[in-house]
Amino acid sequence: MNLTLKVWRQSGPKDPGHFETYQAKNVSPDTSFLEMLDFVNEDLQLAGKEPIVFEHDCREGICGCCGAVVNGRAHGPLDKTTLCQLHMRTFHDGETIVIEPWRSRAFPVLKDLMVDRSAFDKIIQAGGFIAVNTGGAPDANAIPISPLEAEKAMDAAACIGCGACVAACPNGSAMLFVSAKVSHLSLLPQGKVDGTRRVRMMVAKMDELGFGNCSNEAECEKACPKGIAISHISRLNRNFLWSFFSQRED
Repeated sequence: MNLTLKVWRQSGPKDPGHFETYQAKNVSPDTSFLEMLDFVNEDLQLAGKEPIVFEHDCREGICGCCGAVVNGRAHGPLDKTTLCQLHMRTFHDGETIVIEPWRSRAFPVLKDLMVDRSAFDKIIQAGGFIAVNTGGAPDANAIPISPLEAEKAMDAAACIGCGACVAACPNGSAMLFVSAKVSHLSLLPQGKVDGTRRVRMMVAKMDELGFGNCSNEAECEKACPKGIAISHISRLNRNFLWSFFSQRED
């Protein structure tokens, strides 16, 4: 396969950035998207040019480090697939592929396709944890939990924090990410202790960091590589409202 790449190049957060065009030649259909970028970077380095900067780690769809907007879609054209798990057989010979970083005020571009996603870490630090000792694994497993609730919690815990939801949202909202973290803790007995405080602190931090508001576009659910449902946003909203009623009762 021979492909034309239009890649966003930006030297830093204050640089306006621009697109540059590259040729990816003799690409195997079995090559992953990131491997294809590796080959392009090898050619750039041999030509004495600066390689394209992009973030990656596990390349197994687990860590959430990778991510770029490919032809207008976060993580590319396939549903429930991270960029590192996207293979070039998805594209066609001679195709032009436009590659951009996540676009969000809360995710400033560090360089080229790599953005600063530390805002997610700050949201987790604000309340994405439990403040009780659960003991060893046998003790935790001895706590009765409804299978249905456990499944809901595990579905929410599948979030890898890649930021695709923010990149896909017209408002740059982090509600799907925050709601997934709130759900996977609040649905389990160990997480209910801090439930009201957690949701207020995480939502407040999300707003402080400059993420937009949710307007129920559902683009986040479509872009999520782990299929996190927007029903978790409804749960977050309910918990958020209830936190103020329970505070008044206290």
